[in-house]
Amino acid sequence: MLAQEIIRSKRDGAALTREQILAFVRGLADGSWSEGQAAAMAMAIWLRGMGTDETVAFTAAMTHSGEVLDWRDSGLHGPLLDKHSTGGVGDKVSLMLAPIVAACGGVVPMISGRGLGHTGGTLDKLEALSGYRTDPPREMLRATLRDAGCAIVSASAELAPADRRLYAIRDVTATVESVPLITASILSKKLAAGLQGLVLDVKTGSGAFMPRIADARALAHSLVSVAAGAGLPARALITDMNQVLGHSAGNALEMREAIDYLSGARREPRLHELTLALAAQMLHLGGLAASLVAARAMAQQALDNGAAAERFERMVAALGGPRQVMRQALLPTAPVQRDVAAPHAGALREIDVRALGLAVVALGGGRHRPGQAIDPRVGLTEVLALGSLVQAGQPLARVHAATEADADTAVQAVRSAMPVAEGAPASAATPVILETVTPARC
Repeated sequence: MLAQEIIRSKRDGAALTREQILAFVRGLADGSWSEGQAAAMAMAIWLRGMGTDETVAFTAAMTHSGEVLDWRDSGLHGPLLDKHSTGGVGDKVSLMLAPIVAACGGVVPMISGRGLGHTGGTLDKLEALSGYRTDPPREMLRATLRDAGCAIVSASAELAPADRRLYAIRDVTATVESVPLITASILSKKLAAGLQGLVLDVKTGSGAFMPRIADARALAHSLVSVAAGAGLPARALITDMNQVLGHSAGNALEMREAIDYLSGARREPRLHELTLALAAQMLHLGGLAASLVAARAMAQQALDNGAAAERFERMVAALGGPRQVMRQALLPTAPVQRDVAAPHAGALREIDVRALGLAVVALGGGRHRPGQAIDPRVGLTEVLALGSLVQAGQPLARVHAATEADADTAVQAVRSAMPVAEGAPASAATPVILETVTPARC
């Protein structure tokens, strides 16, 4: 099939046939479609959209453009489960969620990513632990899953290679924000990982890629419907990202918060609620609990009796990190730490969470371009929650920086992103979980 005829078909609003979709994906994988042709097709899809059947076929073709993992002879016992988040500021849930689910009988081969734009990446947080391998050889991955029940790693080059090429093209052609393209990109890698159940955390608010809840809802419904069409049981939670999740943002700082969470030293309420809710959905979806209430109780017990912390420690050690990470994480620290003082008394009525994420990037905690080195030490801690009442001079957050000049810039950025309204009452807290999307509700 001629590439230009397939592009013309979608440009004119037609639904692509399975054969046309396969030809497009083969062209991405083997290079027979040029950059210009792939970009034109991405723009045509962005403009014209795709129906559910089209998106299912597109996702399946992307999945099978490379290796599909088969765990049947790996000695693993338990349902293969995973979670995907669309990205937020301070979202370190995966670090706790994987070992919680593993401690309750699930097997979690969690394929994670790096920071993108103003949002942090799970792999970057784990690499704050000296020696941790995010790209282990296949046998090391299997051994880690057998021993710890979970492994948080990067996608190999063999998984969904067509998506890797298309994503790079979308990133430079203003076609990232397309629900069918996002859906296929996320699900193709998850399906290629050989999962039996997937829970999706679709974020909305000022710190999310989809600030409007209508857009987040459309993506959540697409993900759940297409996953079902591809044979993967899935559910989605639409969650609030109008404030930092937890009290920290920055790689080593979030790792410290995750360790404190697992040990029970400190659990920020919204972070705890979201972690338990996602864990309950995964355990129930995997058939490990008869109800969401029972699943939540299982997850809480795994935290209370130390089983989740033990699984996390085993995973980190098996993948080359510190052998006693719960006691000696040996995380790097920034040389400059400075509080951001409230200019006057009042309340935090709104927070520009995206601006806080960009402040972390400017400190060196994120990337301006792919492959750029990051500084794991920098970021923010003790970030106040939305609606907090403050007194003049009270810290709104603490900046961790490499230099005094960087700290000066970050302090101003944080103060601008967290305006204090004089005399205003505290805003009513928005629940962290806004909606649940299941196949029956799509």
